[in-house]
Formats: sequence, C-alpha cells, structure tokens
Amino acid sequence: MDENQFALITGTSSGLGYEMAQYLLEEGYNVIGVSRRGTSLDHPNFIDILCDIKEEAAVEEMYELIAGHTDSLSLIVLNAGIFEMSPIVETSTKEFSDHLATNVTGSFHILKHASDFLIEDLTHVVVISSIAAKKGLANISAYSASKFALNGMIESVREEWEHLGIRFSTLMPGAIYTPLWDEENEDLPRDEMLSMGDFMHVFQMIVTSPVYMQFPEITFLHKKGLLK
Repeated sequence: MDENQFALITGTSSGLGYEMAQYLLEEGYNVIGVSRRGTSLDHPNFIDILCDIKEEAAVEEMYELIAGHTDSLSLIVLNAGIFEMSPIVETSTKEFSDHLATNVTGSFHILKHASDFLIEDLTHVVVISSIAAKKGLANISAYSASKFALNGMIESVREEWEHLGIRFSTLMPGAIYTPLWDEENEDLPRDEMLSMGDFMHVFQMIVTSPVYMQFPEITFLHKKGLLK
C-alpha cells in the first residue's frame, strides 16, 4: 500500500462507516472521515472532519480542508445516510425530504465537488446503497425512494466519468444489524440480518480488487432472504 493513498468516507460516526474507516487505516490508507458529530476513532492517519453533507457550502469547505492534506483521493466511500421506518400515511413530508437530502443530495454534493481530487484510471467510488434500491419494501417508502434515486444518480455519473477511468462499485446489502436498528421498535428478527462482519467481508473484496475491476451492482443478503 502506498502510504500516500487517501480515502474519503462519509458517515464515520459509528456503524459501517466506523468499521470501514478502521479497516482502511489498518490497510495503510490515510482516511478522511466526514460526519455531523465526529467519531471516537483515534489513529495518527485519521482526519476527522465535521460536515453536514446536505449543505453544499459545508462540503465545499470540507474539500478546502482536505486540500490541506492531499490533492488526490484514491477511494471515495459514499456511506452517510439515514433510515427511518413508518407506513407512508404516517411519514411526514419532512421525514421524506430528509431522506432525499441526506441519502441523495449529500452524495451529489460530495461527487459534484470531487473533480479536483480524482486520479485518472485509479480513483474508486464505492457506494453503500441497499437492497431497498431494487425492491420497494413496506414501511420504508422514504428510504427506498432515496436509494432508488441514489443508484440512478450513480449510473449517470459513471457514464460522465467513464473517459477518466473512474470506477464505481455499488453495494446493495440486505438488512445489516448496526446500532441504527436499536432506534427502531419494529419486531424484526435480528438473527436474519447480516452482521457488520458479513458486510466487511464484501467491502474488503471490493476495495482490494484489481484496479481494472468495478462492481456496478453487487447484491448480498442473509440466506433467509428479505426481512418480513
């Protein structure tokens, strides 16, 4: 691993973002973690930046801070997102809009202002999407709509940046048991969810793949299928 390689990860406060950051640090990356509330992760090669990616000006300021450390990003992981469950009749317009603002517009801001940091034929954009981007499920209309939109945006940017040799890999896991589920009262079987270790197994395979490989859609879930 080139010690000058930098990775940018959004949503590193906890859960998958924290685990991915920790793994990449162990692999020798310099990791820039972006979140609204910061993280407890402590490592000499970890740069913690507070940023609300919903706000374009905040993302522009974030990139100015990054420019003080590097002018190139080998890896960009779009992970930040929110997830709330409720039937559509109980979903407020604000809740619906918040899903779009964080899960789609936030990633839009990250990519829109990343151009100066892209490395031709090397930068890898890894998108943490969801099985909910392929199949709408009950009680997550806001989340599912945001993930369908995210995947569509990524497909467009992949086409736009094809001439640069930028590769895009979109991970579409089933339910993963993270602290996020502790906030939901739904009586869903946790033993039929993937573990964070299961997710990391796939993530490691993606980021260590040869530089000419990308995974436009990789879907994985518990062998028992979708949660019901």
